[in-house]
Amino acid sequence: MKPLSSFNFSGELVTIAACAHSGSMTATDTVVLDATLRPNPPLSPSVLKLIIALVAFVNVAFGLTLVLNGAWPVMPFLGADVALLAWAFRASTIAARRHERITLRPESLTVEHHPARGAPSRIEFNPYWVRVHLEEPEEHWSRLTLRSHGHAVQVGSFLAPQDRLSLAEALKAALRRNRETPLPS
Repeated sequence: MKPLSSFNFSGELVTIAACAHSGSMTATDTVVLDATLRPNPPLSPSVLKLIIALVAFVNVAFGLTLVLNGAWPVMPFLGADVALLAWAFRASTIAARRHERITLRPESLTVEHHPARGAPSRIEFNPYWVRVHLEEPEEHWSRLTLRSHGHAVQVGSFLAPQDRLSLAEALKAALRRNRETPLPS
């Protein structure tokens, strides 16, 4: 399997692999394209803990100053913002676990959605009939959709617009190449 191209989708290096059809491999063994998409990960856990500790330290310093000046009712709010920041960092870390995998073989295009929590979903298309649709203009809310026979699946919703455009072009090229290459006998 030779790498077709590598993209840097929102900080996460994704290699899209291509494999030429060869007589020694069956159609089910041949992978034309294999792309794993992941959202941009948050900072490392140690950095997140350091940020929370620094914010807590600053809040305690302000809180002590305010308590000494008689404004003690402010203290719970200073603690609440540290707790809210910790919750936001945790939610971001959990959300970054989700990923999508797009696998193109001569006989099928498979899209697997792996959410941060919950069961993964999988949809298969006949690659000959799949159409790649990217909404114009390429803005943050524009969608990249794979459609075939009344079924549609959105992919790369967490990608930046330019990354979504690169993925759409790579998918179109791989599907075109797959349609033009005869299946091994």
